[in-house]
Amino acid sequence: MSPSITCTSLAFTWPDGTTVFEGLDAAFGPGRTGLVGVNGSGKSTLLKLIAGELRPADGAVRVAGEVGYLPQNVTLDTALRVDEALGIAAHRAALHAIEAGDVAEQHFETVGDDWDVEERALATLGELGLGHIGLDRTVGEVSGGESVLLRLAALLLRRPDVLLLDEPTNNLDVYARKRLYTAVAGWPGVMVVVSHDRQLLELVDQIADLRSGEVTWYGGAFSAYQEALAVEQEAAERMVRVAEADFRKQKRELVDAQVKLARRKRYGQKMFEQKREPKIVMGARKRAAQESAGKHRIMHEEKLAEARERLDDAVDAVRDDDEIRVDLPYTAVPPGRSVLTLMDLEPAYGARVKGGLDLRGPERVALIGRNGAGKTTLLRTVAGELEPVSGEVRAHVPLRFLPQRLDVLDPELSVAENVARFAPAATNNRVRARLARFLFRGARADQKAATLSGGERFRAALAALMLAEPAPQLLMLDEPTNNLDMASVRQLTSALESYEGALVVASHDLPFLESIGITRWLLMEEGELKEIDPEDVE
Repeated sequence: MSPSITCTSLAFTWPDGTTVFEGLDAAFGPGRTGLVGVNGSGKSTLLKLIAGELRPADGAVRVAGEVGYLPQNVTLDTALRVDEALGIAAHRAALHAIEAGDVAEQHFETVGDDWDVEERALATLGELGLGHIGLDRTVGEVSGGESVLLRLAALLLRRPDVLLLDEPTNNLDVYARKRLYTAVAGWPGVMVVVSHDRQLLELVDQIADLRSGEVTWYGGAFSAYQEALAVEQEAAERMVRVAEADFRKQKRELVDAQVKLARRKRYGQKMFEQKREPKIVMGARKRAAQESAGKHRIMHEEKLAEARERLDDAVDAVRDDDEIRVDLPYTAVPPGRSVLTLMDLEPAYGARVKGGLDLRGPERVALIGRNGAGKTTLLRTVAGELEPVSGEVRAHVPLRFLPQRLDVLDPELSVAENVARFAPAATNNRVRARLARFLFRGARADQKAATLSGGERFRAALAALMLAEPAPQLLMLDEPTNNLDMASVRQLTSALESYEGALVVASHDLPFLESIGITRWLLMEEGELKEIDPEDVE
């Protein structure tokens, strides 16, 4: 049987009662499928159901073949050796024992037919740009991005029939992304990848659009999907215009009919009062007129109801995907005002700042560099979360730091309660009004943070920082686009364009950095932080 995934009448509800799927049917066959949809549509939940990490409330998931799953937030035990993380430690130990002359039967049973596992492991690491780490180092010695690639290398070594990837380019630098693209392009089995990375989605064979608990299929890569969607939406908007015109017409006809019936009723009443015909004839005529009028009114009302239903269906077919709306009050910084000063700063890990570095006025700084260069460590040091080895950090304005792990949220508290922690003086109404701008309306603001999707967690964390008092005049973001759908990335870009404070963004997403008007580029490389020309950015 060829590898495949079949979801039949799938239903899933979170413990707080939030329904994600109800009767979902979907099937994934050979080839690469890009699973797209707005944040909170259930993409990650669907992958977890397929991987067996969640159990459906109803329905079934059937997978033909072995499954390999790369979750969105990869966590590996930092004490593990690389060969243990790859799942080949026992094979290596048996091989080395045999090479040393130990011919115990259990060693041969452990090795089986996999005599070249060590060579394959090193080759796989090399293909993913991890050849330098070897098999004997510990996971704690590699960066977050490298740990993602390490988890992927473990999957590739297993050679599963079905590979599930959830936002695999999160935390990967430009070089690592290219290596992952190569691995995806060469994948021979069934692959389902959730991503907002357009370059990655250009490598898939088809797009599965998850929306309102249903999957719609589009052949080809992401650009073909966008073209098809644009055609669909143009047709849907035309249907709305046609339905609106029909609805107005039916409404006019009902009003006209009611006017005519009222005139006819007044005329009949006048004739009855003048008694020009026998009473029995007048009564029969009145009953017939009333019956006819009732049928006429019902016919027009039914036509109007049908027209309203057609209009509602047409409106539903037009996408109006909500996007976050971020307003940042009281954030303006005058040009030239000193915002941040770093003096001979040496963080606990990564590049040091020789001499001094000043950030002034509403400058926009991009912090780039390979995985493991120390970007996150530097931001955490500036934010006061880590003590530097030496040197000094001086922040001259209120600053806020949004880490890529979004651990500013308490998972056991609701979204509204989390935001209220950062603004204890704010009223409940004000908190909820602000949350509505971040798409947490009504009961959604009462969801526990632990149940939120990656994009929803980002929105909640950003809302908490923006509502905090005092408002930030220096905003530091660590890989902000990692968990956002494309609509939210566009809206975040638009919001940051209107932000009047200083901005420091660590990101591997070059198109995003270019879109927010970066004025300075700082590269962390070979243990130093240095300013580079924009033209030198790869």
